[in-house]
Amino acid sequence: MKIFKFGGASVKDAEGVKNVAGIINRFPNENIIVVVSAMGKVTNALERLVNAYYFKKEDANLVLDEIKKYNLDIIHQLFTDSNHEVYDEINNTFVELHWAIEEEPTINFNYEYDKIVCMGEIISTKIVNAYLAMAGIPSEWRDVRDFVQTDNTYREGKVNWELTQRLVDKSLIPCFAGRKHRIVVTQGFIGGTSENYTTTLGREGSDYTAAILAFTTNAESVTIWKDVPGVLNADPKYFENTQKLEHISYQDAIELAYYGVSVIHPKTIKPIQNKSIPLYVKSFIHPEDAGTVISSAQSPLPVPCFIIKFNQVLISISPKDFSFIAEDNFSDIFNLFAKEQVKINVMQNSAISFSVSVDNDERKIPELIKLLQKDFRVLYNEQLELITIRYYDQTTIDKLTENKNILLEVRSRHTVQLVVKKK
Repeated sequence: MKIFKFGGASVKDAEGVKNVAGIINRFPNENIIVVVSAMGKVTNALERLVNAYYFKKEDANLVLDEIKKYNLDIIHQLFTDSNHEVYDEINNTFVELHWAIEEEPTINFNYEYDKIVCMGEIISTKIVNAYLAMAGIPSEWRDVRDFVQTDNTYREGKVNWELTQRLVDKSLIPCFAGRKHRIVVTQGFIGGTSENYTTTLGREGSDYTAAILAFTTNAESVTIWKDVPGVLNADPKYFENTQKLEHISYQDAIELAYYGVSVIHPKTIKPIQNKSIPLYVKSFIHPEDAGTVISSAQSPLPVPCFIIKFNQVLISISPKDFSFIAEDNFSDIFNLFAKEQVKINVMQNSAISFSVSVDNDERKIPELIKLLQKDFRVLYNEQLELITIRYYDQTTIDKLTENKNILLEVRSRHTVQLVVKKK
């Protein structure tokens, strides 16, 4: 059993879908679970739809029409027979979305978000599955919500591992019984609850889905197919002369993912590490190339790795009476961050203050600051960058901070994190 995960870039157009079929054809004697994300930038568009529907920022029906046209254009290029059943399937899915935005929204934005945004993966997998069948690759479409079960934490669903394992054993693994070449197509990013509601696993969570399915099926390997040759030591959009990492240990992969490397979702590594399942990051453009392998083999990275997060907010918190920051203060502070679902990217404390850098979410951060200001003195700076260097040296730090003011610096043995502002 292999797990293949294809992200939005790999299925952004008709040629991408055809290429996915070509990659699967390279493994004629394998059982494969194919995890697919929403096509192209459809998730971003569906987030626009949620905001239009919930906050009335724009006409939700016009946004939905744009999403529908994008997906139908791909279908028209893949299926010349207008009577193909995929047309009815996708049109019915869009009818569900129309019904969803006709109702008055509940007070729970995150619930509405998951109910709408999940449809990107439902649509993409139905299209991919239909094309595989037409291309002579028998496959079965399965709704991942039938076996990946979570709690009711919308937008950050926490997996119920025991129930998920039982459901995988009952309804997914039997699909492959006694077969040498069986393809199951399912969705990344989403899960279901015991009340049959939909949750999402966190942005870019399709990698995590692949890891969940690998763990519960005892898969031989996981392969994430990307538009890069493997895991690079830096994002080529911001750095020249990047280098591909041939091998990464689970430990380094966890660190890199946590700090924000865009190739791997932070939650992906731990489930496969627990069962020593190797993870390959390979190019869907050049599928014959080796890519990067992440495994238990221990070896330090050969070059420094750079990760930059933009649009950061540095929040500094101190007691109003200028007393010491103590354990009970930390408890109150972390409870507020958890309540508002704000992830801390880096933190530092002194005797009288506690500083953190977080992503500038325009919906979450103002509310968080308001709550903190009830009991604490709060200062904050916006439009900052967070630079993380794994296996750093001073020369690298000096180069990356040239013409920038360092507002916060945290160092450990192998990693330095710097919150900076352009001069």
